[in-house]
Amino acid sequence: MAAVTTRDIDSLAWVLVRDRRLLSVRTDGKSRFYLPGGKREHGESDVAALCREIREELQVELDPLSFSLFGVLDAPADGFADGRRVHMTAYTADYSGSLVAGREIAELGWFTSGDANRCPPAGQRILTTLAEAGLID
Repeated sequence: MAAVTTRDIDSLAWVLVRDRRLLSVRTDGKSRFYLPGGKREHGESDVAALCREIREELQVELDPLSFSLFGVLDAPADGFADGRRVHMTAYTADYSGSLVAGREIAELGWFTSGDANRCPPAGQRILTTLAEAGLID
């Protein structure tokens, strides 16, 4: 895996599979669907940052004790022609509450591997990994 540079995007993502489909979100003004999550604020741990991001985006509480590393990946960043990359650390975690589009989220989607063309490269890789493991259709 390539080293993360200052121009690359270091992000966190939540992987939630329900009924053999992956939760994806579309933010206001975007056409592609992304994994819910975001970036750390200064001094935040992965768990604290992802809990905050998911609370803001989906209005649910992740259980910090249930976090499990899904994977770390490096992929071309969506929407950047300068070769920028996204370094994504993805986790699974249990949650409480009802999933509701919150801050900046225009739409929730539940995707199968057949929806990969609606996602950026990092999301496509997660969908492929889940399909190969037999966890999504």
